[in-house]
This record gives sequence, C-alpha cells and structure tokens, in this order.
Amino acid sequence: MALELKGIIPPMVTPLTADGGLDEKGLEKLIEHLIIGGVHGIFLLGTNGEAPSLSYALRKELITKACKFINGRVPVLVGITDTSFNGSLDMAAHSKEAGADAVVVAPPYYLPISQEEMTDYLERLIPQLPLPVMMYNMPSCTKLHLSLETVIKAKELGAIGIKDSSGDMSYLYSLIEAFKESPEFSIIVGTEMFLPETMLYGGHGAVAGGANFLPELFVDLYNASVANNIEDIKILRSKVAFVNNTIYCVGKNASRITKGIKCALSVMEICEDHMALPLRKFENTERERVKQFLDQFEGSKVI
Repeated sequence: MALELKGIIPPMVTPLTADGGLDEKGLEKLIEHLIIGGVHGIFLLGTNGEAPSLSYALRKELITKACKFINGRVPVLVGITDTSFNGSLDMAAHSKEAGADAVVVAPPYYLPISQEEMTDYLERLIPQLPLPVMMYNMPSCTKLHLSLETVIKAKELGAIGIKDSSGDMSYLYSLIEAFKESPEFSIIVGTEMFLPETMLYGGHGAVAGGANFLPELFVDLYNASVANNIEDIKILRSKVAFVNNTIYCVGKNASRITKGIKCALSVMEICEDHMALPLRKFENTERERVKQFLDQFEGSKVI
C-alpha cells in the first residue's frame, strides 16, 4: 500500500545529554507526547533535529530507538541529506533496516550547486534508495531553492512529495498548482503560519517545529483547515502567531527557533535541551522568558 503523507508531521528535535549522547528517556517521553498529541507522522533528523551536527553513529542510534518506541503507530520519515553521497545511501539503508517508512532529501549543503547538478544527483540517488523519498526545499540552509522543474523531475524519478520551507507563498502555490492532478504527491509546508492556506488551496499538511511541544495546537489547526472552519482557524492561528512572536523570538541568533523549541520541551520536563555543538542551549534569562511565554499560553491568555 502506498505511503500517504499528510497532516502534522513534527520535525522532531534530537534529545541529547550533557555529554552529547542520546537522551533515551527523553526520546521516549517526547515520542509519547507527540503521539498522544495526535500527530500524523514523525520526521527524524531534519533541521530542528540538528542532523548535520550529529555523528553517523548517533544518527543511527536515534533512528533505531525512535522506530522501536514509535512501533508502527505513525509513519517515520528520516532525513538522509548529507555532503557525502554514500553517507546518504548508508543512512537510508539503516533507516530501512530500523523500520522507517520514508526518507527525506534536501540538496547537499556547503558547496553551491546548480539545478542541473541537483537533477543529476537525484537521477543517481533516488533509484538506489530502499524507501520512498520526500524532497525537502530548505534554501536558507542549502544554498539552492529547488525549481519547479527540479521537483517535477524528482516526482518522475519516484519522489512522493515535498516539504517546502522556503517561506515563499507564491512558490508554495505554484507547487500546489503544478501537482493538482497528482493528489498522491504530497505538498507539505514548513512555514507554520501557512498551514491554513496550504490546506485550503489543496496541500496536504505541515512539518511544524512547534508541534514538538504543542502537538495538539497544530493538529487542531490542521483539522480546522481541512474542515474550512474559518472561525476556529482564526483562533488557532492567533495561538500559532503567539508562539512565533514570543518563544521563537527569544535570543538573538538564527538558531533561536530550535533552541526555543528544545527549551520549551525542557521546561515542560519532556526532554533535556542540550544542543549539539556548535549550538549552545538557552541559559537562565532566556529560559525564564520561554517559561513565562509557556505559562501565558497554558494560562489561556492567548486569544
């Protein structure tokens, strides 16, 4: 049966210990938190998972243990993007062995590449993958904004969908329009505030970082969007906007969103908020601000 990608698929953070190992207890608690929250899938080793900063051994440990804890309850997607072609294939093979359902591929980072080089790369990579593949457009981290032509080629090669984190609404609409006759090709948005428009115009869901700590909020917004319930959408999107304007704005660096998500989970006593180097976790002042914003949210002060 073909894998159907839709709904809320959190880009799960990677819980770490103070010495940089995998926080196994935190991982299990986080996974239960997500599944109880109603998510439709879990995406390992994405941007919020700090994948490029983790060793291959730790990535494999995460995949194995996460798949064990999830135990088939929701689909598992694994990011295999790497600067090494063979590294991606190795991670894909491990994902298959561990029981994952699909892999996710963005353009290899560091070296700037062209659309033609990306197409050549996919022509070699996709036929060798042991699992279905979803494309990932993340130009802020990869230097390449996947063109519509490249995405169409990826679908021809067998890709089953795309996550778009460009933040470009017109590009998102062009994807939805281009694949409107192929509903099996999932258009998943990475920009949380775009979820209602994505669903209303024919998309399939969101890979929402905030769903790590507030899964119910994003599942409710997804359901309201599917039902075209405008009043509920307004209320729920105001809550998502609150998260965007508060927790995601603590700290001055570009890494503040991932740090804020991990810090929120730590405040909620779900998992530790240690970061993989070179990132460092929020300390006293920033952590207190995150806690205050969570208290405001949970105290129903968000309207």
